[in-house]
Amino acid sequence: MNGTDTPADGTSGTIHAALDGLGPLARQLGQIHTRLWHEQVHQDLTGPQFTVLGLLRTHGPMDQGTLGTLASLDKSTAAPMLERLRRRGLVAITKDDKDRRRKLVTITDAGRELATTLAPAVVGISEEMLAHFNPVERDQFLSLMRRAVEAAKQ
Repeated sequence: MNGTDTPADGTSGTIHAALDGLGPLARQLGQIHTRLWHEQVHQDLTGPQFTVLGLLRTHGPMDQGTLGTLASLDKSTAAPMLERLRRRGLVAITKDDKDRRRKLVTITDAGRELATTLAPAVVGISEEMLAHFNPVERDQFLSLMRRAVEAAKQ
């Protein structure tokens, strides 16, 4: 180390790049979104749970695998999450009459009402977080984020 606490091997540029990179920014953005969610949307319903209710509200009943794929849930978290939603009376889970191994998930009236009630607050968080962008920048930012997510899935 020299007198400025930077490594003599030149790695400080790499460290700075890592600290200013996608990971820390994505984490900070996620933390801000989570804080706003708890303050403005719901303290007992998570974003992924809202996504599940929203998908069922807009697309109707579907099997657990399809729902997990559409909601970008991994298999290890989908079943426990759906069970929590079922216990709260927000979804119903039944076996498919045609294939007893398949589970069908249906939103209940309570789940439909909750999704409908919370949707404006969810949109409000996005609006608040994107308020410093003009409409063109918002579209570009969201488009680039979607592209990064899709590329990472491949």
